[in-house]
Formats: sequence, C-alpha cells, structure tokens
Amino acid sequence: MARLTDLDRRLISAMSKDGRAPVAALAEQLGVSRATVTNRIEKLKAQGVIVGFGVRVRDHHETGEVRAISFIEVVGRTTDHVIAELRGSPEIMALHTTNGGWDLVAEISCENLREFDELLRRMRGINGVVNSETSLLLSSVVR
Repeated sequence: MARLTDLDRRLISAMSKDGRAPVAALAEQLGVSRATVTNRIEKLKAQGVIVGFGVRVRDHHETGEVRAISFIEVVGRTTDHVIAELRGSPEIMALHTTNGGWDLVAEISCENLREFDELLRRMRGINGVVNSETSLLLSSVVR
C-alpha cells in the first residue's frame, strides 16, 4: 500500500467526520481544488485505503447494545483453530492478532447481557483458549 500524504490524512479525517460532505466543501476545508479532492479519493479507493463508505448510527449505549473488547490467550499452536471457532460467532464484529501478553483481541457487540454472558462462556470453552480478559465499552468519546 502506498504511503499516505498529509493531504490524504486530512482528507480521510474530514470524510470520517462527515462522509456526506460535498467535494466542494472538502476542497474548501482542505485548501485545494475540487479536482484534487476527487482525484485523491479515487486514488485512495484504487489503492485500497478507502474500502467503502458507510453510515454512522446513534451511540450503542442509547440502543441498549452491549459492546466489549476481549483479550484472549491461546496455548501453543492453536491460534488458527481458535480463530476458526470465533469466526462463526455473529457477536464478534472484528478479530485481531496482536503481540504482547495476549494473542487475539475480539471486538464484541451483543444485544443484551444474557447474550454477552453466553458468548463469554462459549469463547472460554474453545479448545486452546487458556485465558481471557474482557472489558465492557461504556461510552465512545472519540470515533
């Protein structure tokens, strides 16, 4: 992937704040021409930096959704097996390998605490999972 320029970073930041901002407004905000903004967006899409556009919704705490981050330790060479097992869980929004004391980090979203409790029970029962630490996400202060 190509290195991002300062303009690329500022453009991505502006689009992250308001994905529906017109090209003309972005150009004015960034101090460049509309053609430059259009070209940069197309280039970032072609490079795979921008992979799509979406809609932001109301904060999760207002919908009653339970969100959490779970740090998972696996034993030996069972990481692929654990990933395969977790991949089938609809409550796991994202799963990352990592370095340090934990092997995997899971981003979790459940409809309620009962569903959350059930997911944790299933996760901890996967062959190869030896330890986990999960923190509930209470409110988002920066997105």
